[in-house]
Amino acid sequence: MQRLRSVGPIIHRLALGLSLVVLLLLPVAGQAATDPTEARTFIIALADRAIAALTPTNITREVREQRCRELLRANFAVETIGQFVLGRYWRSATPEERQDFMTLFENFIVGTYADRFSRYAGQRLDVNDATTEPETGDAIVKSQIERTGGAPVQVAWRVRQMPEGLRIVDVIIEGVSMGVTQRSDFASVIRNNGGTVSGLIDQMRKRTDSAG
Repeated sequence: MQRLRSVGPIIHRLALGLSLVVLLLLPVAGQAATDPTEARTFIIALADRAIAALTPTNITREVREQRCRELLRANFAVETIGQFVLGRYWRSATPEERQDFMTLFENFIVGTYADRFSRYAGQRLDVNDATTEPETGDAIVKSQIERTGGAPVQVAWRVRQMPEGLRIVDVIIEGVSMGVTQRSDFASVIRNNGGTVSGLIDQMRKRTDSAG
């Protein structure tokens, strides 16, 4: 039985933007399989909390950003995601570069999607079935976002049982992994900016500064 939640285009954009906060990882040795029912409940609850926390029109940008940051940290494997999307360049980055990258990575996501939630207009998120993927032990929670005047957007959430609890590790939109997509995009920016992580960091800082 499907469960409907009132969400809007912002959830679609959040899912697209989560190309900055999602990934597809190989399973950790000894990792327990994620219960699909719990994962489904987790996604439904996250959608409810995001709408309640981020869409009120009477809160300041600072409050919305802080709430967005809290939701991000509590529900996504941010640090692991950042390492994945940086790819092989994570290994060659200095400790200072890694720290700068992770700070900018999170700040950019928070700023971008706090703004988008401020323009929320309600639509529906249908959270459908969830299954456990045998190869990884991850739960795949299927959903679709209803759009006025357009076909529903198919979104699958890859949820993993981690030591700290359930965490989203990838968002798959119309069959395309956002983590893999962002990894490719970051690699392209690095290649076009001297082949170093510092080149990517400079571009991220400029983009974050201009957004602020």
